[in-house]
Order: sequence, then structure tokens, then C-alpha cells
Amino acid sequence: MASTSPSSLSPPEVPMELHISNRQKLLNCLRQHLSESSRPLHCFVLLQGGEEQTRYCTDHIELFRQESYFAYLFGVREPGFYGAIDIATGKSILFAPRLPADYAIWLGEIKPLSYFQERYKVSMVYYTDEIAQVLVDHYKGSGKPLLFLLHGLNTDSNNFSKPANFEGIENFETDLTTLHPVLTECRVLKSDSELALIQFANDISSEAHVEILEDGDMALFDMGAEYSFYGSDITCSFPVNGKFTSDQSLIYNAVLDAHNAVITTMKPGVSWVDMHKLAEKIILESLKKGNLLVGNVDDMMVERVGAIFMPHGLGHLLGIDTHDPGGYPKGVERPKEPGLKSLRTARQLQEGMVITVEPGCYFIDALLVPAMENAKTSKFFNREVVDGFKNFGGVRIESDVLVTANGSKNMTKVPRKTWEIEAVMAGGPWPFS
Repeated sequence: MASTSPSSLSPPEVPMELHISNRQKLLNCLRQHLSESSRPLHCFVLLQGGEEQTRYCTDHIELFRQESYFAYLFGVREPGFYGAIDIATGKSILFAPRLPADYAIWLGEIKPLSYFQERYKVSMVYYTDEIAQVLVDHYKGSGKPLLFLLHGLNTDSNNFSKPANFEGIENFETDLTTLHPVLTECRVLKSDSELALIQFANDISSEAHVEILEDGDMALFDMGAEYSFYGSDITCSFPVNGKFTSDQSLIYNAVLDAHNAVITTMKPGVSWVDMHKLAEKIILESLKKGNLLVGNVDDMMVERVGAIFMPHGLGHLLGIDTHDPGGYPKGVERPKEPGLKSLRTARQLQEGMVITVEPGCYFIDALLVPAMENAKTSKFFNREVVDGFKNFGGVRIESDVLVTANGSKNMTKVPRKTWEIEAVMAGGPWPFS
């Protein structure tokens, strides 16, 4: 086993210019959208940040993590904030909670508004009880001021984002449909500054995967670090005793071959649905070579046999959220076939996307038993051999991959080949010198 040692990695600086750039990206997209529909620019984007939560009915305060869209635009780490952007002028406004005087007794210094203006590089800062008056004072149009509020469906969770609400909102016109799709699409393609944070999260997570072991047969660890809101998501599978058996090697290499083939094939314009099917086909071909399956692999694909061994989707967009939004924008339909319907996106790849590649192969009785009894699929299974894998569990290999102009870049740096894993588990260094 590799010896545990402190990380030698130093976290990169997180300039607030990252969030200034994110706001400018949204401004450019919204202004274009409004101009194309002949709508005036005298209006505001208004978002409500996350609130501090207690554990059920107790006074135990849970660890706070900022709401992701708010974090993307403002980078604010404290709870209870609102943020506005004047679309006409581009000015940004933060609204901080007005804390009671006894906060300083129990929880530390009450920061002045100037502290937040300097820290988060916004145009101005006021208190949350001043939202209505401040927005009216800054409004240059006619009639009631218009607010673009965040409301839309997260296609991973099937939950809706919460639009901002504040005292006096009835004195404003509100638009609940425009902002969400535009802001979500802004998050899909990552800037160089965002990629630096995702890369660091990957580097730390890669180190952590190399350090861990636990007793069992075939271990599967799915975990990732988060740094300055941006995350990583890595899965490693390995034998706990440090040596692959022939059965473990067969399944592991089937998944690894699928993982590598997808990354090699990825480039802008490629369909993610096609990448899922490519992974399925390679895994099925490997299982046929291992004598678990018999017959024509193309026929297996038609009958969706791949979904029996890999019921989940191939991967998901990654960024401020582990399952970043934007998987199913308007016009992109979710497939309905087994396995494919679990895809978190069916988009074509674009330069600047970060997406996980995580094929897997599992032996799940609830899926295998009906398939081996089904008239259309039973002919593909060598039941005696498959039964020998009954308690195998499964293998998944997950890396975080950036789509580049001409291909892709794997941001994850962990041992993947069987001999690499065995060498590291025997105490060898990683990365290899």
C-alpha cells in the first residue's frame, strides 16, 4: 500500500475577476437575447443566494454551501445575500443581510459593506432590507422596473430553482422564463479560470484516490474534491488485496477499454448518445470474448443488452455542481430506450465543456434474471458463466474530461492500467517517475 503523506499541491489563487467575467458573459448573452426580441435593456437580473440551514428542529447549523448560480455570478461565500445586475449599465449590486448587534458577541466581527464591495469586486453593496428602494433608484426606464428572476427545471434532479423573493417585490414586473436557460447555457462552456479550479480539484482528488484502501473484494470509490465552488468527480475500482484475478481483469479491462475509446473519440460535434453506445458496444464485445455472452453484438445493441450491464448514463456535465445543469436545453430530447434514458445529457459536444466519462459493468440480479428469462435476450447469455459472476458487484471508471478544439483532455491523473494499480498498491510511487 502506498504510504500516506501530505499533499504537495498548492491551491491556485481565486481571483474575483473569474466572477466578473461570468457576469459579463451573462450580460452579453442577455443583451443579445433582448435585442433580438426588441425588448428594452432597462431591467435587472436579481438572484437570491443560499440561506443558512439548521439540522431538522435543532439549533445545530449545517455547513453552508452557496447556491450554485449565485456562486457562479458573485463568488459570495456567506449566506443570506442577494445579487443584482443592471443589464443596461452592467453595474453589479450585492445586498448583504443586516446582522443583529449580538452577532459580534457570539460569531465574530460584523463586516462593513465596504468589506464585501472590495472582497467581491462589485459596483456597490447595500443591505437586503434596501433592495426595493435601491432598484427603483437605479431604474432608468418607464413604468414598473422589470426583474429577471431565476426559475427553471434542473433536468438531473427534477427540482426547480427558487426565484428571488423580497419585501416590496409586488412593485416590480417579474420575468420567470428568460434568465434560467440563458444563465444555464453560460455555465456549460468553461473559461480558462474555471478550468484551473476544476483541474486543481481533480489533482487533489486524484491524490486522495491513490492514498485510499479498504477491506473487501473489489472496491469502488466514487469521490471528488471541491475548490472555490468548482468540483471534480472521479471513480476508481481496484482489488483490495492488490492483485487482479482473471475475472477482475476481464471486467476491469472491458470498462477501461470503453473509457479510453470514448475519450479518444471525443471532439466538438460528436453526439454524447453515440459515445454512450460506443462504450456499451466495447463492453459487450469484451464480455463476448470472455464467454459471458454469445451471438452478434449488433443484435445485442438493438435489444439494449448493454443497459443490463450499464444501466446508468455515460457521464454528466461538471462545473460548479457535480451534475452541472444544461444537459437538456430546449430542443434536446431525452432518449426513451433502456440505459439511454438515464443519460444526463444528449447534447453534441462543444469546445469548453467539461464532462465525466464513467462507463461501468455491473452484475445486478434485478436486471440479469429477467433478461436471461426474456425470449428476446436470453439467447445472448451463457448462463453458467454469468452465474459465476453473481457476487462480483461491478466496476466503474470515471474521469473528468475537457472538450478541446480538436479532441479532448483528461483532467484526472490516477493509475488506470491494471499493472499501474498493482504497482501503486504494492507501495510504488505515483505518478511514476
